[in-house]
Amino acid sequence: MTGDDFQPGDHVTWSSHGGQAEGRVKKKITSDTEAAGRTVRASADEPQYLVVSDKSGGEAVHRPEALTRKASS
Repeated sequence: MTGDDFQPGDHVTWSSHGGQAEGRVKKKITSDTEAAGRTVRASADEPQYLVVSDKSGGEAVHRPEALTRKASS
């Protein structure tokens, strides 16, 4: 979903080494920072998103093209 602007609380899915993962967007990252145990390179033009897994509670950082908004049920 390139170009999509996710908001905190959005329910999203992404590919994980264990299959499909789902969780919630915690925040949009628009500058270089430390998150989810690593250095994240991001800018206003190339943001990344901190997400929290529904299953494990673990945090991960993904580019917007790696995330898909989950339809509300």
